[in-house]
Amino acid sequence: LEKQAEVPYLHFHSFDQQEWLQLTFSTRLGGISEGYLSTLNLGWDRGEPRENVCENYRRYCASIGSKAEKLVLSDQVHETTVRYVDERFCAGIEIEKKLKSVDGMFTDIPELLLATSYADCVPLYFVDPVRKVIGLSHSGWRGTVGKIGKHTVELMQETFGCRPEEILAAVGPSVCMDCYEVSEEVIDKFREAFDKENWDQLFYKKANGKYQLNLWKANELIFLESGILAEHMAITNVCTHCNSEILYSHRTMGNKRGNLCAFLALK
Repeated sequence: LEKQAEVPYLHFHSFDQQEWLQLTFSTRLGGISEGYLSTLNLGWDRGEPRENVCENYRRYCASIGSKAEKLVLSDQVHETTVRYVDERFCAGIEIEKKLKSVDGMFTDIPELLLATSYADCVPLYFVDPVRKVIGLSHSGWRGTVGKIGKHTVELMQETFGCRPEEILAAVGPSVCMDCYEVSEEVIDKFREAFDKENWDQLFYKKANGKYQLNLWKANELIFLESGILAEHMAITNVCTHCNSEILYSHRTMGNKRGNLCAFLALK
């Protein structure tokens, strides 16, 4: 947790040596939102005046040294659509969302600040330090079953010739296995998507008939399947539900909550 800036944020120390990279994750701290949204809500549909959300984005961007008008905001629908983005999709002075039905983005253009939204789902960061290409994808359980992380890597390969073994990847703050209870219907999807030899790492059944699901491990396995090297991965140990005093969590708060964002940019 970086507290030196006006608006605190989370970052991975494993990426500190990439001085040309800006990789952060927001908290609930440092904004102007009030009540159950306090204080840095970055969600547009949480029942707050639009200008408050815009001001929160402006404050956060200023704190990390970026320009709010360079934001590229995702429009997430819990699917696996990933697309290349350029200046056409920048939010501009009014901070407007230009994308539709997109859960992942990648770019090679400096200063574009990719932003995806969360309140327990998994942020996936991708960084090619050789070709200077970055990707950021939102992976809930549906995105994880659909392997949006692998799809992101494949598009980076196809578009820019990125080599998976050179890509650095991270799983960002999200709900941990101990806090993520799901139905057998969800687990059936994971049984279809992942090899049986990995099931013990991914989920277990409880006395109440429900399951605990490990999205962190699932996305780590997807990274490996994509060709990313284990030594090039950073897997979070920060759970949004366990840390709901500083992070928004749908599991904790239900619909009375704000939204967090993952941010990624080439400086």
